[in-house]
Amino acid sequence: MMKTRKHEVKTMKNSPSQIPAEARTKLCDALRGVLTDGLDLHSQIKVAHWNIKGPQFAALHPLFDTFATDLATQNDTVAERIRTLGGLAVGTSRHIAKHSRLPEYPQEVTKDLEHTKLLADRIGTYLMGARAARDVAIEQKDDDTNSVLTDIVTMFEKHAWFLHATLDY
Repeated sequence: MMKTRKHEVKTMKNSPSQIPAEARTKLCDALRGVLTDGLDLHSQIKVAHWNIKGPQFAALHPLFDTFATDLATQNDTVAERIRTLGGLAVGTSRHIAKHSRLPEYPQEVTKDLEHTKLLADRIGTYLMGARAARDVAIEQKDDDTNSVLTDIVTMFEKHAWFLHATLDY
């Protein structure tokens, strides 16, 4: 079961969106969870990228960097969607540490397949949060947020598939 959290950010600003303010609040809360997890996942991917060694190094080192680059772009898209809806995008290190659904990354790991397993698990958690946020977008009839989240799910399911194929499961 995923832990949930209430964000203290409640102020909704003006928005060009025609979605009612109450729905936009729900959407922003859901999107903040995706942003928080995405920022945490990005830092964890970079730790794996920097510290990996082993027979799969040549393949995984650039692959992890690709994941991090894709995630940085998606995080920016999510933050901008939150702002478009009239919410505040939050993402300081302290906020992330307090609210992320991802477990802490064991920073002493260096073995290639250990990193692969750890990232596969964490991407799975990130995907669960993105899918849950997408359900909120569907409930609130927000096709645009749904599209943003569908793009994330599609991209990171593919990334997870690469990791699962490497692990042979």
